[in-house]
This record gives sequence, structure tokens and C-alpha cells, in this order.
Amino acid sequence: MAVNDKIRDESTDRLFEAVLLLKNVDECYAFFEDICTVSELKAIAQRLEVAKMLDQNRTYEEIVEITGASTATISRVKRCLLYGADGYRLVLERLKKSGKR
Repeated sequence: MAVNDKIRDESTDRLFEAVLLLKNVDECYAFFEDICTVSELKAIAQRLEVAKMLDQNRTYEEIVEITGASTATISRVKRCLLYGADGYRLVLERLKKSGKR
């Protein structure tokens, strides 16, 4: 898995190391509520939901109806699924294996 040198730096490393220290969903809620605005957090959650639905071969129309995501957001997520760093794929596969999605 390639790391994008445009985003990698000490502060971003520290952010990701902090996330890895969280032990459960409640801790994640507390941390992300403090570090993100409600809109930012909802947008991130929406993108993951869009990725899951694209992975299930759902249509853009279904995804818009269910998630409220714009077609531009859906297209961006699809582009990441096809040509990105495989972060969505990694998480989606792990969620499937864990039985949580």
C-alpha cells in the first residue's frame, strides 16, 4: 500500500497514531466529536457508506436516495475505489470479515 507523500508529515502521522490508540466506538465518538465538526464527521461517514454501496454494485440513483450524497461525491468515492490507495477496499474487506457490515 503506497503512502501519498503529499499528505504524509509528522502531524498527520501523529493524528493516525492517535486514532490507532482508540479502543472502542465510544472513544472514537469522543475523539472525533472533538476533532471534527459535525458536518465533517457526517461527510466522512457518508463517504464510507457510499463506498460500501458502490462495492455492492448499487446504482448512483439508489445511493443518492439512501445516503443523500451528491453524484459528485459518489463519483469521487468511485474514483478512489478504482484508482486510489486502496484504503476503502482495506476497510470494506475488514468490515465484511468482522461481520459488522
